Amino acid sequence: MKTTPFTHFHEALGARMAPFAGYNMPIEYTGIKDEHNTVREKLGVFDVSHMGEFWVKGPKAFELVQKLTSNDVAALTDGKVQYSCFPNETGGIVDDLLVYRFSAEKYLLVVNAANIDKDWAWCTKWAKELGMNLDTDLENASENICQLAVQGPLALKAMQKLTSADVVDMEYYTFQEIPFAGVDKVIFSTTGYTGAGGCEIYAYVKDAEKIWNAVFEAGAEFGIKPCGLGARDTLRLEAGFCLYGHEIDDEHSPIEAGLGWITKFVPGNDFINRAYHEKMKNDKPARYMKPFEVLDKGIARQGYVIEDAEGNEIGVVCSGTVSPLTGKSIGTGYVKSGFHKLDTEIFIRVRNKALKAKIVKTPFF
Repeated sequence: MKTTPFTHFHEALGARMAPFAGYNMPIEYTGIKDEHNTVREKLGVFDVSHMGEFWVKGPKAFELVQKLTSNDVAALTDGKVQYSCFPNETGGIVDDLLVYRFSAEKYLLVVNAANIDKDWAWCTKWAKELGMNLDTDLENASENICQLAVQGPLALKAMQKLTSADVVDMEYYTFQEIPFAGVDKVIFSTTGYTGAGGCEIYAYVKDAEKIWNAVFEAGAEFGIKPCGLGARDTLRLEAGFCLYGHEIDDEHSPIEAGLGWITKFVPGNDFINRAYHEKMKNDKPARYMKPFEVLDKGIARQGYVIEDAEGNEIGVVCSGTVSPLTGKSIGTGYVKSGFHKLDTEIFIRVRNKALKAKIVKTPFF
């Protein structure tokens, strides 16, 4: 298993470690519920150094990123970030990602840890098609960059102590290159995967220890805590965010997945397989990914069958948990068209029981 530059901190703090995407990662420290609610109410720190980072540079950088991603890269300006996905050639999604624009000829793509090799092969394949120089125009910097996500309503207030740049008033989905915690330059962004606000700090691996210590020192007065992937998953689900391999995958269109808002059918955005997704949008999908609340006692889990009142199979669960904040049993799943509207009654098959549930809105809190 691979380790991150922060692994020794996790182990010293007694985190429960487990394999994730080829890395030895912290799953929980003080418990998922405690960590989850700390992020909702104060601030918590996640080691997300396992994520992938690809630089795309040069005169054809914009052309490549526009071709690869479903969102409209032309709408980005310097210092802005965009959530997007890589459509594949068969109607599904290679991965979801963040696109950072540094200039018209320089972008950073942040991809999921489990998909780094697949995504890199995908990007280089299309870069070759455009005649780009793979030695100078593309760089897989995943091994050289570490990343901490400091999430929660007090995150920016705490991190402001570590920089002379104004970070408290940063807009959502923006970034700056700033001096931070005695390091000359980090990438400081405000995207987040928890629905609780906060920031991400990208730095070179050599600066990892200095940044970790400074972040926890700055956050001490605010009640900062280290958090594991368990709380990261409950937070993202509670906020209604997709997770690759659950809500999105190689088989489902972003239109089906409720990601029409990052799939822009505007002039000049000729992304891969655009016609397929545009037709699906116009014709309406046969299935929809929808959030639901379980009304009976029980928990929905990935792969559980979703039924109608007569016991007919109408879909499948993507994710499910008990919300640490509300105590309600929540989940997401694909359901047939006609069962996707708000407050529609559905049933989750759990062994010999059919648990009553209903379609709701996100976030779940």
